[in-house]
Amino acid sequence: MNTLSVADMQNLQQELHDAYLDDWGPLEPETAPACLLWTVGELGEVIDIIKKEGVDAVLSDPETHARFAEEVSDVLMHLTDALLCLKVTPDEISESFRAKQKRNLERWK
Repeated sequence: MNTLSVADMQNLQQELHDAYLDDWGPLEPETAPACLLWTVGELGEVIDIIKKEGVDAVLSDPETHARFAEEVSDVLMHLTDALLCLKVTPDEISESFRAKQKRNLERWK
């Protein structure tokens, strides 16, 4: 299976939104706060799995592991929607991620 890039995730989310445009409306800057609220809600579902099932179940039980991965995917989808709304490009995310990681490495030396 191929690993998804940020660009892949944005393209897939745009495709999904295009398919449901009449129901969901466009990905516009004004929709970003709602996308972020959905992100937080989905993150709560990720946390619930850990809280109710435990880390060991996520690691050892295939069903729990799959549900965890699915909920994390929901988080990434809604976060990707917010990026699309605010026109944040995959290159910007890549550059920011690398720069932040470098700062974090240097911070703890």
